[in-house]
Amino acid sequence: MKKKPFLFDLTYPELQEIVTGFGEQKFRARQVWEQAYRHLAGSFDEMSVIPKKLREELTSGISYSHLNTHTDLHSNDGWTRKILFDLPDKSQVETVLMEYETRWTACISTQAGCALGCTFCATGQGGLQRNITSGEIVEQVMFFDRLLNKKDEKLSNLVFMGMGEPFANYKEVMKAVDTLTNPEGYNFGARRITISTVGLVPQIERFAEEKRQVNLAVSLHAATDELRESMLPINKRYPIEVLLKACKQYVNKTRRRISFEWALIDGVNDTPEQAKELARLLKGILSHVNFIPLNPTRGFKGRESKQKRIEQFQSILDDAGVPNTLRLRRGIDINAGCGQLRQEANKQD
Repeated sequence: MKKKPFLFDLTYPELQEIVTGFGEQKFRARQVWEQAYRHLAGSFDEMSVIPKKLREELTSGISYSHLNTHTDLHSNDGWTRKILFDLPDKSQVETVLMEYETRWTACISTQAGCALGCTFCATGQGGLQRNITSGEIVEQVMFFDRLLNKKDEKLSNLVFMGMGEPFANYKEVMKAVDTLTNPEGYNFGARRITISTVGLVPQIERFAEEKRQVNLAVSLHAATDELRESMLPINKRYPIEVLLKACKQYVNKTRRRISFEWALIDGVNDTPEQAKELARLLKGILSHVNFIPLNPTRGFKGRESKQKRIEQFQSILDDAGVPNTLRLRRGIDINAGCGQLRQEANKQD
């Protein structure tokens, strides 16, 4: 049995070919495209501007959704919602919606699981199921924006910081970015999208050459190779010196600031020595450091840093002139860290 094409995997020309294959005029494909991306229709049946016969043909010939809700949790403070989705082959991805005072941010997964094995990350502890398609990335965005649309709200920012390593699924991630930023469709601003990588150097170099307006964040988490290798195995392949050289090339080519992510772990990477070395490494790089206290996971014994140690760490960077921000942790009560919800669901299953 031939597998049905998935709407959000399709480019506009591909959709147009399918629609005209039904004997319809090309403008009908434009209507379907706009209904899906601009009007945020949840199914072909909701597209009332489309003739019933064509809606039936579309429903029969094209899959509209790959996401089936497995678990849906809301944090006690009301600021965070996290959903674990089952994909058609029973792979799973997690998507998080976070509300801040003036914006809504969706944290999007780019793989079902992850193969890179970062020790403090629940996704890495669970391993990789598979790469997901561009449409499966895009549909996560559509899902939450439909929910927000019902209360006259809309997504403000997208961060590709959920399950998976985006640059390990580079082609599909960039196709998803192109779909989401398409001015004829969803038209989301590229500068409101951030892609996070643990440091796949060839892909950082490729990304720099493409000179996209999308923001780049690098999960650094340690300032010395010995410590970083103990936390992020990828550092053995691309040590800090090699990684930062690629980061400098990115800044020089794009003239865009790069962000460095740092999960603060008590007594591990929150020491004055790490802070001083980090300040030295980032000297002269147009960058910003985002700190967040560790989200504890079942497979990692480390704990979040204490406030006094965080303040001391930030003070050292401040004195060195390195811009930095302490981000709020969200959804601790609902396992909002990457991979935690799938980890708990698998434990129960």
